[in-house]
Amino acid sequence: MLNVQDIRKDFPILNTKTSNGKNLIYFDNGATTFKPKCVIDKMKYCYEEMTANAHRGDYDLSHNVDVAFEESRETIAKFINAPKDCVVFAANDSTALNIVAYGLQEAFIEEGDEILLNEGEHASNLLPWFRVADTKKAIIKFIPLDEDGKITPQNLKSVITNKTKVISFAHVGNVLGHLIDAKEIIDIAHQYGAYVVLDGAQSVPHIKIDVKELDVDFLTFSAHKMCGPTGLGILYGKYELLEKMPPLLLGGGMNTRFYKDGQLYLKKPPFRFESGTQPIEAVIAFKEAIDYIEKIGMDNIHRYELKLREYALEKMKEVEDLIIYNKNANTGIITLNIKKVFAQDLSTHLNSYGIATRSGQHCAKLLNDIIGTPSTVRVSFYFYNTFEEIDVLIQALKKGRDFLDVYFGWS
Repeated sequence: MLNVQDIRKDFPILNTKTSNGKNLIYFDNGATTFKPKCVIDKMKYCYEEMTANAHRGDYDLSHNVDVAFEESRETIAKFINAPKDCVVFAANDSTALNIVAYGLQEAFIEEGDEILLNEGEHASNLLPWFRVADTKKAIIKFIPLDEDGKITPQNLKSVITNKTKVISFAHVGNVLGHLIDAKEIIDIAHQYGAYVVLDGAQSVPHIKIDVKELDVDFLTFSAHKMCGPTGLGILYGKYELLEKMPPLLLGGGMNTRFYKDGQLYLKKPPFRFESGTQPIEAVIAFKEAIDYIEKIGMDNIHRYELKLREYALEKMKEVEDLIIYNKNANTGIITLNIKKVFAQDLSTHLNSYGIATRSGQHCAKLLNDIIGTPSTVRVSFYFYNTFEEIDVLIQALKKGRDFLDVYFGWS
């Protein structure tokens, strides 16, 4: 069991009060996570003592930035067991997915090729592929979801064909929180010659990922969802694929030469995908975040989140008219509603207890028909949450129906 009380001391924001004087209880970790003091201090250090551009200067200060910048890339690469040259910095997970979609579109996808998606995906892993299909006259197909709302190897086999070129899916869905058997899906895809794009935004912060073991072609994730800064996404790609892909963005730093007649010579990966000044302080501080969570241990984090989930589900049995949409998920995401209570109203009620949750469609707007509701409340845990915080959540949920019945006149 983690020493959570000691861990919580590392997060200054956990000492704050809400506007109504309540202790802050943060259950919106699927959206973003809090930052430990070591990450905050590193960003402050960058601004106070390391302000220079990366890969741009011929002086000591710039050299020091270069070294720290590339040390962070190396740390990230080791974290997912990837070669350093296969790690690309992007603005966020969404940008990373767009880089992959555009690169595959230009280098590999032809008219009539199939792109397999599913209805549980976040907009960031749907909309870029819609544009690819429109541009290349490719075909979008949806992998059927099982009764729990997740994709399975069996359902993949029902739609994959020799025309399938790309399969893109979230390792963990941001609404229903199912951890997908990525390895088996990747193996099936490769038997058909298809490339796999794995959105790791909700998995990389919580479980150990080994890209070589998975044999995944592309993996994307965000720093801010794993105690790092905002403004930084990570793209991993197999080098032989990155080398054939054109960059989404053009500008300084990604080329070796260009001429008046329009000739352009690109740098080798990863630099060809990193046009312009990068979020330097975020890149350097992200190393601190990875070092921090690795000291805790990814296996320890996952086990603890499952214990929080198990405890919460057991206590939720006490709440009248509670609907849980993902009882069988195996991550720290619980998605719920109370009968006849609008999700945003329930989330607002929880806020009166100092509890931060996410309500709405969670950017997965095709999932509404699958789960039978236009909006839900999402509770998402991380390793600094406690069982005592869950107790407060349960009490608030119990009172929620009574309070909202009176307020809206429901019966």
